[in-house]
Amino acid sequence: MLPAKDVINSMIKELIPLLQKGDLIIDGGNSHYKDTIENAALLNAAGIRFMDVGVSGGPAGARNGACLMIGGEEKDYQELQTLFSDIAAPNALAFFPGHGAGHFVKMVHNGIEYGMMQAMGEGFSVLKLSPYKFDLQKVAQIYNNKSVIESRLVGWLESGYQKHGIELADVSGSVTQSGEGLWTAEAARELNVETPIIKESVEFRTYSQAKPSYTGKVLNVLRNEFGGHKVEK
Repeated sequence: MLPAKDVINSMIKELIPLLQKGDLIIDGGNSHYKDTIENAALLNAAGIRFMDVGVSGGPAGARNGACLMIGGEEKDYQELQTLFSDIAAPNALAFFPGHGAGHFVKMVHNGIEYGMMQAMGEGFSVLKLSPYKFDLQKVAQIYNNKSVIESRLVGWLESGYQKHGIELADVSGSVTQSGEGLWTAEAARELNVETPIIKESVEFRTYSQAKPSYTGKVLNVLRNEFGGHKVEK
């Protein structure tokens, strides 16, 4: 697992002369699916097999079992299914035929994640500015107890409030992005699918650099809880 794009692409080119025909490379770095398709063709020409694995779960998933979205050839998946099962959490893996398919599923996963996080950030900003002076940690706790929006994200926000306090005073209101939300919006445009929620959640992160906000603080707390991303101002 290496950072997507340049690092993975250069590493694959370095590996080709060191490998033999029939060897197999797994890209677990959440690459853009179009890069994965290109790398698969490059490796196929050299007689080297290739699989793409979208990985979700953050540092905790790496330690305790991740969620794997696997693309490539069926026969390669069958050969390595035991390996993938050992890495994944129980019942947390699925194979999707075709090079780039695993990374495409992970890309859209992150686009959806952007929209869900954005809704949480906006909702808790409304709660914070209401006339009722809510204990937002308590709100997060009740939301995460058999409500319709019960989720790991809501649980992570509750945990974030425990660590940083309701004001999130030590948390930056400007949010960075790693690319997958933008890739999802771009893929949707190419497929002529309207995705206003994902698109606007990506745009929010861009303009948050100049206009930090409490919504941005909530997003940063969530990113820190599930992925270890920095939260400091």
